[in-house]
Amino acid sequence: MPERKEFRAGDVVLLTVAASVQFREPIVVRVIREIPDRHTYDGWLWLDAYQLDPKGEAVARRELFVLRAGVRRQAPSEALRPAPARRRTAARTL
Repeated sequence: MPERKEFRAGDVVLLTVAASVQFREPIVVRVIREIPDRHTYDGWLWLDAYQLDPKGEAVARRELFVLRAGVRRQAPSEALRPAPARRRTAARTL
């Protein structure tokens, strides 16, 4: 199934560095709307969205400038699945 090019209200998307360097720490957002009347560079867009916490609750409303090709649609359950725990290693001293 080809991916839709436009983002619509309710789409849940994952934003990583593929969408913009500002997302070194990935975030999940629920789209409110694309903002079409802002002029951007080719392939980039503005999204009006709610940033979601791990439970799927909106925690902040944001306007985001992102590379369209780097935005990944997610099934809501997939996007909000807890990340695997990272193992910490003890710091080595010299």
